[in-house]
Amino acid sequence: MARVDRLRVYPIKGLDGIDLERAEFVEGGTLAFDREFALVDESGEVVNGKRTPRVHDLETEFDPETGALAVESDDGDRRWFDLEDEREATEDWFGDVFDLELTLERNRSLGFVDRREMGPSVISTATLETVADWFDGLTVESVRRRMRANVEIGGVEPFWEDRFVGSGAPSFAAGDVRFDGVTPCGRCVVPKRDPDNGEELPAFQQRFVEKRRETFPEWADGDAFDHYYTLMLIADVPERHRDRGLEVGDPVEIDEE
Repeated sequence: MARVDRLRVYPIKGLDGIDLERAEFVEGGTLAFDREFALVDESGEVVNGKRTPRVHDLETEFDPETGALAVESDDGDRRWFDLEDEREATEDWFGDVFDLELTLERNRSLGFVDRREMGPSVISTATLETVADWFDGLTVESVRRRMRANVEIGGVEPFWEDRFVGSGAPSFAAGDVRFDGVTPCGRCVVPKRDPDNGEELPAFQQRFVEKRRETFPEWADGDAFDHYYTLMLIADVPERHRDRGLEVGDPVEIDEE
């Protein structure tokens, strides 16, 4: 049976995610706590994995109930910060790590997702397993951390999420929440990198594109994809559904109407 297998959000953009058993939606249509915070330099540019592999040297944990962040650098320096009351100390610590003057910004209603007019990202567990098989030594969890999806669907075939974009594409419901596909997610430099140390996997993009082309589903609308370096669905949750929660284990059904 198709179901929600995992819910993962990324409280500080570019840093580690946390798993949730239940997720709520914020006003803008994204999941609560997802990219709610961002580290921004003096020019207004966000610090993330696209900008610097240094983010992979940090391990973070976040407690959504208290707003406390634990962060550990590669030299073993581990700190706890209350992101509500210790904003300046947090900014100073990360500023030293990245050698930048940083501000910790917060947006509770929309977050700092890349596509701010859209909603959660969706991928199937089978897709992650398939991609892991394309590369020697890659685990499913490593691929999961490279792709950084919010909603993971189990009990379906690889690339299940590709069917929700293009001409006549259906929607799907997870529990009581409707998801409309918006666009496939073109990938950046981040999936090439080991999420633990930032080292790039040689020829990652070339092999990924070759295998994606070979395994592209016949039932997907190829015209909806600009290229094959694409994986994951960016979806939209209609406003009338944003007051409903989403839980691990929720059944998933395709709406063919």
